[in-house]
Amino acid sequence: MPNPLISYFQQFRHISDEDARLILNAFEFKSFKEGEYPFKGHRICSEMYFVCKGVVRIATHNERGVDITHFFYRENHLCTILQSFNEGIITPAAIQVCCDAEIMVVTKSKLMALYAQLPYLRDLIDNINQQHLIHKVNVRNRYLGETADDQYRLFVEQNPDIALRVSLKDIASYLGITPQSLSRIRKNIR
Repeated sequence: MPNPLISYFQQFRHISDEDARLILNAFEFKSFKEGEYPFKGHRICSEMYFVCKGVVRIATHNERGVDITHFFYRENHLCTILQSFNEGIITPAAIQVCCDAEIMVVTKSKLMALYAQLPYLRDLIDNINQQHLIHKVNVRNRYLGETADDQYRLFVEQNPDIALRVSLKDIASYLGITPQSLSRIRKNIR
């Protein structure tokens, strides 16, 4: 059975068997239970993750301690705190598993070594990350000016699988509403 990371990269360019072995040797496979943190935040994020199974979220707490979900990543997505990873700066953001997950992890040092061996890989991953950033901006822009009801409808329409697998609390924090408001919205929609 093909590895999901290699299959993902193959969507963008051919990866030889030899290159695939090099890539897979750099990544470590890890399993996480719902609620665990592959990256806890408040330090430099020096790992990049590939979600093989499950959903993770990028989250922070505001100055009042309110949990804020910035984005969800499902299967077949690379994930990191990009600015922290690229620039080596401390970030308050964390990566939390929303449901049991299987994730492939590569450290920055191992990824840099891979880039030295496979120079095309840097361009490939940079292009993927750039597309993710554009997608995130476009998704968030669609919510602007919408009512909470319409935001939830849009979220479910765009992410039906995520809506079924993550907690209402996490969806509410993503939409910027309270869990109680989201419960009322869901009752009115049904």
